[in-house]
Amino acid sequence: MLWFQGNSMQLAKCSFGLFLRNFSASKTTLPVLTLFTKDPCPLCEEAKEVLKPYKNRFILQEVDITLPENSAWYERYKFDIPVFHLNGQFLMMHRINTSKLEKQLLKLEQQRAGG
Repeated sequence: MLWFQGNSMQLAKCSFGLFLRNFSASKTTLPVLTLFTKDPCPLCEEAKEVLKPYKNRFILQEVDITLPENSAWYERYKFDIPVFHLNGQFLMMHRINTSKLEKQLLKLEQQRAGG
C-alpha cells in the first residue's frame, strides 16, 4: 500500500508539473524576462528604465544573485550584471539591446498568436 501511495504522490507531482507547463504555454501567458541583479546595481536601475515602454509585453522577474539560494547564479554572473534571460534562455548582459529585445518579443508573440 505504501508503494502505491508513493507512486500516486509521484504521479500527482508529475501531473501538476504538466499542468504548469501547459498553463505557461497558453496564449494568454506573457513571456518571462528574468533580470539577474544585486544591490546596489546602477546599470540594473538604468536597464529597468529602458524596459518601461515594454512592460506590458513580459513579466519581469528579478533574481538577487547575492541571496544564498542563488549562489550558482552569483558564481556565473557576479561580474556581468545586469544579465537577462527570456523564458529561461540567455538574452543579453550589461545593457539593454532594444532591437534584440524587440525581435525576441515579436518572435514569441507571433508563436503565441499562431499556435
